[in-house]
Amino acid sequence: MRIIGGERRGLKLADVGAGDVAAHLRPTSDRVREAIFNLLLNGGYGNSVQGARVLDLFAGTGALGLEALSRGAACAAFVDDGATSRALLRRNIELMRATGTTEVWRRDATALGPNRGPGYNLIFLDPPYGKALGEAALASCIAGGWLAPGALIVWEENVPPVPPAGLTLLDQRKYGETIITILKAAD
Repeated sequence: MRIIGGERRGLKLADVGAGDVAAHLRPTSDRVREAIFNLLLNGGYGNSVQGARVLDLFAGTGALGLEALSRGAACAAFVDDGATSRALLRRNIELMRATGTTEVWRRDATALGPNRGPGYNLIFLDPPYGKALGEAALASCIAGGWLAPGALIVWEENVPPVPPAGLTLLDQRKYGETIITILKAAD
């Protein structure tokens, strides 16, 4: 796994190794990550990465949020409640030399609670497949005020998710068994 574009292009990230089966580590492949960022940068949404405040839910290794930082995001907050994931994530943040622009939170993404800072305008949502955790996490984001007006949500799942009320479906594409859905919050 590596950073595929931007300032840190080519940087090799920490190996997942055998990982932890209970942690459901399933890093987004380079191919799918490249497709996501091509959509974000060239899909008619403006440059939604440059200067973005990124929230990476079910962060795992942090590859999506770190890729956004490499491509000009201002900061990234990573949420994961797995010890294995957070250890890999911290190692990847060190490799990126991104400690000053990142936060790692040990938290259940489906129960975020109230946001005490500004909203995030780019949210990556990559839950374990088939458990309806994405829906719960997005509901938690909305209820807690985590989304900035006009925020883009990139949701990775194995079935097409149904956008909750208040979010508009902008795009949905399939890459192998992965379905990428891009949603937009109201302005």
